[in-house]
Amino acid sequence: MVAKDGVYGDRVALERFTSLYLVSNTPKGRGVFAGRDIPSGTIIDICAVLVLDPVENVEHIEKTSLYHYTYNWPMANPAGKPTKTQAVVFGLGSMFNHSTEDQNVGWKRDLKHELVTYSALRDIREGEELCISYGDHLTFVDADAPAQAGWTERPEDVLAGIELD
Repeated sequence: MVAKDGVYGDRVALERFTSLYLVSNTPKGRGVFAGRDIPSGTIIDICAVLVLDPVENVEHIEKTSLYHYTYNWPMANPAGKPTKTQAVVFGLGSMFNHSTEDQNVGWKRDLKHELVTYSALRDIREGEELCISYGDHLTFVDADAPAQAGWTERPEDVLAGIELD
């Protein structure tokens, strides 16, 4: 059987860069760091996701801290029209911190296989924190951005409230 992009029929090859570590006490909280240099384009992790039922998400998940770790996930509703729900990303996907200016990890959704693939956007040096962009809607003060006068936290400004493609 010939593999195309790591897909073998109904089987998908999972990969993870092996030299990573988690640090619990960074200025941003927990963070993932490179244990050795990572060349640009290297797959960091391929993470399975759990796609949440839209009703279950609104009635239950949005009321918990788990909601702040979910990603927008497009799906077709019974009428065949596009809609969105949330997905819980397993693996390292929910551990990457945000950086506005210096993200070094990009990601791509695979809707068919319910996966997210994270890859190095540039060469990453040993000891460097791996960061993605959460977009413009944050539930926290961005540690990388200049101080913003009048910034207030709003419930709708959450990681789960942005399109992540």
